[in-house]
Amino acid sequence: MTSPLFQGVTPPLAALGVIRAEGADAAAFLHGQLTQDFLLLKDDTARLAALCSPKGRMLASFVAWRQAPEQFLLVCARDLLAPTLKRLSMFVLRAKVKLSDATADFDVRGLAGAAIAAAGADPAAAPGQRLAPAEGLSVVALHGCEGVPRALWLAPAGTPAPAGSTLSPETWAWSEVMSGVVTISAPVADAFVPQMLNYESVGGVNFKKGCYPGQEVVARSQFRGTLKRRGYVMTAEAPLAAGQEVFGADPEQPVGTVAAAAPAPGGGWAAFVSMQTAALEAGGLRAGEVPLTVQPLPYPLLEDI
Repeated sequence: MTSPLFQGVTPPLAALGVIRAEGADAAAFLHGQLTQDFLLLKDDTARLAALCSPKGRMLASFVAWRQAPEQFLLVCARDLLAPTLKRLSMFVLRAKVKLSDATADFDVRGLAGAAIAAAGADPAAAPGQRLAPAEGLSVVALHGCEGVPRALWLAPAGTPAPAGSTLSPETWAWSEVMSGVVTISAPVADAFVPQMLNYESVGGVNFKKGCYPGQEVVARSQFRGTLKRRGYVMTAEAPLAAGQEVFGADPEQPVGTVAAAAPAPGGGWAAFVSMQTAALEAGGLRAGEVPLTVQPLPYPLLEDI
């Protein structure tokens, strides 16, 4: 049974931007720069992906798909779009690919619950399925929140929204946190190896593809048993913010970082925290003076499957 607090359609989400990559080499270029396989990306599939530094730290993250045979769209945090576009453009060289900020060309909305069916998509679709009910429109199934299906809706700017009640951007941000899938934003850029945010467990890293910046670090973290930090959903009674340090028994030594946070619709706050697994077991976690309560992860970690 879905929650009446979490249904409907958001206004265009100002926190998100869109990068367009188009050209004969677009797939190969993205394949060589990001953590995901773009060469084999099918038209009905969207994928999480990350742009990493040579040290394997996530500089940006995306929900990405093939919009046309030689065109890809990458939805990312708007506060990181300009530096991300600049960094990617440095590596284009002679590749036949054009990168551009396409944010103004599209409206990106969040859909929850019955609004997904109203948009012509299947609410039961697995995360990563991409449906295109109409020309230029994409509905991408996301990880759900507390049993409520969620999707990302992208259409040409000015396209009428699907039918449904209005869902606030704040509630959508809360659902993103509770889904356990973080979109990297400016306060935490260059802070995490993908596994520190469980990206390998939500399909954000392809370990079978070829090289990309930071690949050796990411692969070594996965296969040599060196993962000492993981991501966890937590709740609190007071405001939290991305980039905030988390402490355990030692008030002077941080054991984690808030990767994303948002106010909950029923009161309180939710946060996704990347932290030392040993500190999680010790308990007594807090951000500043705010106690944190660990919630169950909404998906299994890859190493536990």
